[in-house]
Amino acid sequence: MILKYRYEPEELKLLQSLHGRMRLSPKDYSLFLNLEKGFSGEKKFDELLEHSPEEWIILNDLLFDYSNTLFQIDSLLFTGGCIYLFEVKNYEGDFYIEQNRWYTVPANTEVKNPLLQLQRSESLLRRLLQKLGVETPLKALLIFINPEFQLYQATMNLPAIFPAQINRFIDKLKLKSQPANKNHLMLADKLLSLHLEDIPYGRRFEYTFEGLEKGVKCASCQHFMDRLHRAALVCKNCGYKEDVELAIVRSVKEFRVMFPDMMLTTNIVHEWCSDIISKKKIRKILSNNFNHIIHGKTSYFE
Repeated sequence: MILKYRYEPEELKLLQSLHGRMRLSPKDYSLFLNLEKGFSGEKKFDELLEHSPEEWIILNDLLFDYSNTLFQIDSLLFTGGCIYLFEVKNYEGDFYIEQNRWYTVPANTEVKNPLLQLQRSESLLRRLLQKLGVETPLKALLIFINPEFQLYQATMNLPAIFPAQINRFIDKLKLKSQPANKNHLMLADKLLSLHLEDIPYGRRFEYTFEGLEKGVKCASCQHFMDRLHRAALVCKNCGYKEDVELAIVRSVKEFRVMFPDMMLTTNIVHEWCSDIISKKKIRKILSNNFNHIIHGKTSYFE
């Protein structure tokens, strides 16, 4: 039973919108690629757990503040005998461990040790559970989801599940684990109440409405779309077609992510979509899908 699903992070949504509308700095572009790859790996793991026993309780993508310290958890699985904390990594390529440090092959470049992040999350969650009076054992594991990942010189006791082991691990868990009970369900609900929806003081990116390229981005490949005919748009890059109204509403939602405080008007949306649709059509679409607010001579949508 999945009590909390995983959704695309707001930071990733924002960077996806900015990418293609402006040139990202090397640092921001690297962050964008890492967030995109990480989210893709987490979704792949979610798919593996989708058909898990109904007696399991699953919470995805959690953010807690314990003792003035923020920590994130990719997935929590509650069974009758154990709570599993999963840290999902979408690493690709060859890596090796030497004196507790992780390196890439063949460049021998040192990378962040994912065990440190796992141990930090495990320690903070364990302390939180103890505060809540929970006695169920906690087990933390790294999940390496990418089939192109290989790790050399790993010890036998490394708390990790490798790509070739994932299906066997889940099958074994289904056979061995006991059903979660009402106490676990109450605990899951309590943790959900402690979950933070957004990271306080999250990272900010520098951009302006005037400095962004305008147009309707393709939902499939993120290239800009063209008018196919009166009722549809088409992407010349991948051939994806979309109903005009759906495309405009999607673009308005993208605009809202990027400019949450900017007034939503017919003129703004018309400019945002690069004049691909007439103002009359834009106004009708906005009226059909959003609340029309009129204050004297001012008119906008919410």
